Amino acid sequence: MTFEKIAAIIAEKLEMDIDAVKLESTFDDLEADSLYVAEIMMEIEETFDISLDNLGDAECVADLVDYVDAQLK
Repeated sequence: MTFEKIAAIIAEKLEMDIDAVKLESTFDDLEADSLYVAEIMMEIEETFDISLDNLGDAECVADLVDYVDAQLK
């Protein structure tokens, strides 16, 4: 469920097909520059009502999903 919501946010912000967003995708793979990444992170914070301040260096979408899931517990 978390992955699906995050994938939808990424796909919407990057104007791409949701099927292109995979757990192993990096933001480089998705061709997201720093502005897009910032917009994605803000949308995730709003959607899940969490803070991503301590996220660190997420290597791929799976890292982001794991972090969000941990914050929701």
